[in-house]
Amino acid sequence: MRKALTLALILSVASPVLTPATAQDLTPLPDSVSSTRDVGDDGRDGGQDSYGGADDLGSADRVAAQTGDDFYCRERRLGTWFYCDKPKAKPAEQRSAQPTRSSAEQLAAISKQLEELKARAILEPTPENISHYIAFQREQLDRASSFADMWQRTVWQNPDLDYTLQRPVSQLGKRTWLDTRNADRERVLSQISQRYGVFYFYSSACAACETFGPIMRSVSDRFGLTVMAISLDGGPTRAFPNYTVDTGQYKAMGMRGQQVPALVLFDTVTKQPMPIGYGVMAADEVMNRIFTLTSVKPGSDF
Repeated sequence: MRKALTLALILSVASPVLTPATAQDLTPLPDSVSSTRDVGDDGRDGGQDSYGGADDLGSADRVAAQTGDDFYCRERRLGTWFYCDKPKAKPAEQRSAQPTRSSAEQLAAISKQLEELKARAILEPTPENISHYIAFQREQLDRASSFADMWQRTVWQNPDLDYTLQRPVSQLGKRTWLDTRNADRERVLSQISQRYGVFYFYSSACAACETFGPIMRSVSDRFGLTVMAISLDGGPTRAFPNYTVDTGQYKAMGMRGQQVPALVLFDTVTKQPMPIGYGVMAADEVMNRIFTLTSVKPGSDF
């Protein structure tokens, strides 16, 4: 009995006495008091506010990670998934530059355009078409004149490019060049008989041979050049009484057909024949050809 009484006393002290609610108890409280009570009611509303603050902190952390925060990216090294790696800038789209045309292509285009304007002016001879063609043609003529003028100036200032120093074109220059050339030719031909001889092929029925025979004889006498006359038909010639009948020499010298008169220069050192020419030639022409074949380097006169 005593234990039951003691337990009842403990329960009465620990639990508040519940009394019926009155009308005054049900009257709404002011907003300030209500807010205070809401915050204090069993922590539920306050708990919601605290959870909202946690969400704000989480968003701030994500923003910091996305902007490459030192804590996330440098210390913790969270990498790409936490936006630590800065996105690579997209390369700017470069406009495809048109390839530069070569000078030859540009020149070809100018020629093509000139022909097109000319054809249009001919087929449709309107004042506009003709004026366009004349204007474009004059532009190209001016360009060509500038090129020719600059060419001449460049040649004047560079002796290595001036071909007139080798073959003068002025009257005085040509005369000087020819005098020097003739002196060199005379010197060479005066010694030509020491190494070279000439085969003179002819035919007794050839009128050209009758004309050329005395010419070749004069060259032989002037320079002491040995000339062997060879008759293709076995007939004689007055210019060279000591002639020889052809027994295959004509073909052996590399000659073809039966063309006469024909001259062949023979090198006694190399044993090589060098055809000089066919037909009637003047004495000066014969001497020039012999001099050129024996003493002038190919291409040096041109």
